Amino acid sequence: MKNRPELERYKAKTAEQHFLQVLQQDFRYPPRIAESILLEAQNCLHGQSTNVKPGQMCVFLARQRASHAHPMNETPQVKVTWTVDAGIEDLQVLENHGALGLRRVRIQRLLDEALEQGALATQEDIAKVLQTSVRTIKRDFAKLHDSGLYLPSRGYLKGIGRGQTHKAQIIRRWLHGETYDQLSVNTHHAVSSIRRYLTAFVQVVRLHQVGMSNSQIALLLQLGEPLVRDYLSVYEKNPEPESRQRLQEQLARLSGDPTPKKGAK
Repeated sequence: MKNRPELERYKAKTAEQHFLQVLQQDFRYPPRIAESILLEAQNCLHGQSTNVKPGQMCVFLARQRASHAHPMNETPQVKVTWTVDAGIEDLQVLENHGALGLRRVRIQRLLDEALEQGALATQEDIAKVLQTSVRTIKRDFAKLHDSGLYLPSRGYLKGIGRGQTHKAQIIRRWLHGETYDQLSVNTHHAVSSIRRYLTAFVQVVRLHQVGMSNSQIALLLQLGEPLVRDYLSVYEKNPEPESRQRLQEQLARLSGDPTPKKGAK
């Protein structure tokens, strides 16, 4: 890509890249091992801090179940933390899928984060934060809808129920056989993001199987309860043997059992 040198300079300035450099230079870890340690650290620490992190911002959005009958200045609102820039993950998307792919990934992430915090964003909200026109966001919405992706925005949700976040949709596609690389190409998401979604999904299923409630799972894993419900819905609606076998292999890795049983439910 023409902008690859610029991307490399940006990467060198991120906290993630500094952490990787420390692991590789000071502790002599090979690059792949260092990346795995970084991913595991992000999984463990994700959501632990209540402070706004670099790349995030606070906005006020309409409450999820607020009526459409009133003007926005009379509509109940919720304070939401939005991840506008996800750091190295966004840089990976930019490098692999360009500015258009990055904007569409950010649209999905912002909509999901709003939903997980009890709010709904409009296309105007998204356009303002991403510093583009509403017309551009409308085109992005149309293309994403055409590709089969569900977008939980305030206007789209009106009268049709909640639907599923893009994370749950990616998990469903993984259960049906798509690889990380295929998912990255088809959805424009970074492979590291897809791995994180899958790890959270497997953890949710495991805790559900041992009898934990949705609220307990959400609290323990630092996930939004709506996302926990989404993940369990995907689990329950995809009982095919092939899907369950893929899931069982991941559950076995989580528990340290190297020999998962075929046909386990």
